[in-house]
Amino acid sequence: MKNYIGALFAAIVLLTSSCNCKNDKKVLFVVTSHNELGATEESTGYWLSEVTHPWHILVEAGYTIDFVSPQGGKAPIDKRSYDTKDSINNLFLNSELYQSKIANTLSPNQIDASNYDAIFYAGGHGTMWDFPNNQSLNQIAAKVYDDGGIVGAVCHGPAGIVNVKLRDGNYLVNGKKVSAFTNEEEAKLELNTIVPFSLEDELVKQGAIIKKAGMWEAKVSIDERLVTGQNPQSAAAVGNAMLELLKQD
Repeated sequence: MKNYIGALFAAIVLLTSSCNCKNDKKVLFVVTSHNELGATEESTGYWLSEVTHPWHILVEAGYTIDFVSPQGGKAPIDKRSYDTKDSINNLFLNSELYQSKIANTLSPNQIDASNYDAIFYAGGHGTMWDFPNNQSLNQIAAKVYDDGGIVGAVCHGPAGIVNVKLRDGNYLVNGKKVSAFTNEEEAKLELNTIVPFSLEDELVKQGAIIKKAGMWEAKVSIDERLVTGQNPQSAAAVGNAMLELLKQD
């Protein structure tokens, strides 16, 4: 019965996400499908507050959020981020609709990018393994941006935009100010030798101009229609910045 209900809900989400209704205000949230932290035998996934804080800001402003992940289906949460003292986390965890959505994320081939005003990449270490080389997600983000939409990302979420190429052949991040989880923060967690690459270094390689604050300090960069944040402390500010840009449309 649970499998039937899950399949039914996924079908409903797919039908609503494919509805090209001009009055709909929709943002696509991308979360990781990866739950293994390298060879550490520890688990990982998406970082809860990096989903919930932007989610709350955009939902309160009238936007509908759909969730997509590289593999589709249930998205793993990083247990280290499961903070129920955070009231916004609790709102998300107690939302039957959005708990169903994140337990039944869409796969990239089910997404019509033209239905979304913005795309947002939530962080969590899992993203370092399954975001960068997912060509379908890269194409979705490129279309959203090329069509005048907004691309947002926070913490390790910018792993999803390192390889996004726009219609003109340039990398999305090339020449733009970008904030993301820093080398210093990764080293402080002693995960710099565990993750498959340095996010900061890879962004620089693709032409990004890195803007960062001190460790664990909020930092957001806005360049044209690209909004990026450094760490979990920056998640709400990324959501607010995306909302301000959306209001300008």
